Amino acid sequence: MTRRLIDISQTLRPALPVWPDDTPFSLERTWHMEPGCPVNVSRLTMSTHSGAHADAPLHYDENGADIAAVDPGLYVGRCHVFDVRHAKTSVTPADFDLAAADGAKRILFRTFDRFPHDEWVSDYAAIAPQTIEALAAASVRLVGMDGPSLDPEASKTLDAHNAVRRARMAILEGLVLDEVPEGPYELLAAPLKIAGADAAPVRALLREI
Repeated sequence: MTRRLIDISQTLRPALPVWPDDTPFSLERTWHMEPGCPVNVSRLTMSTHSGAHADAPLHYDENGADIAAVDPGLYVGRCHVFDVRHAKTSVTPADFDLAAADGAKRILFRTFDRFPHDEWVSDYAAIAPQTIEALAAASVRLVGMDGPSLDPEASKTLDAHNAVRRARMAILEGLVLDEVPEGPYELLAAPLKIAGADAAPVRALLREI
């Protein structure tokens, strides 16, 4: 029996909402199929945090590893999705039952009723640092969410990211979890291997178990 794959990635496109003042996505055709040229080739301009993406430690730690040095195995394997749409400001340990994850080392949080594909939303639900600490205590190795950042947009202290730094966890942000019921899955979301990059886009997939 074939297990269904669920694409939880955003579509990278010119209208893609990005973090305020970050680089908008663009695609420019540089070679065109025509006499003397048998192929089309394009140039991409984009933020490393475009769409569904993985933060590297370098994003929030001046001495952290770049995304090329991060273990891709962290982004592949059994995970558990929690529906925490009732957590309107931040996701705390009281908002989900970690025991239900049954030891999964990758945890994803759904916070949006409907993912905002066509507009930037500033008042998304963040992840409380206490939640990161609770996940770390349970030996969780990756935390992911549908929001654009673990921390609130206006945060300058990045408390959740720093809790991740201390726990040496991996981060996925900007996932689309609208069609994903709460429960266990297999995650396949390795980031692009870009030397020196503080993050990289991912084609994030869940496989039903």
